[in-house]
Amino acid sequence: MERLILNKLLDWKNSPYRKPLILKGVRQVGKTWVLKEFGKRYYENTAYFNFDENEEYKQFFETTKDVDQ
Repeated sequence: MERLILNKLLDWKNSPYRKPLILKGVRQVGKTWVLKEFGKRYYENTAYFNFDENEEYKQFFETTKDVDQ
């Protein structure tokens, strides 16, 4: 089943005025799935980081909040 949110995400991707994407919603409605699917379909490369399942990822933000690092 094609999800309507994918069309909205594609509109966001193609907008010249887009801002950072924040996807919010209740638990277990498919937020992670839709973002992974969106990345797979419309980007050549994607990265997925789960900070809840990988405690070691949290250390990246302990010393700095500089996004360029």
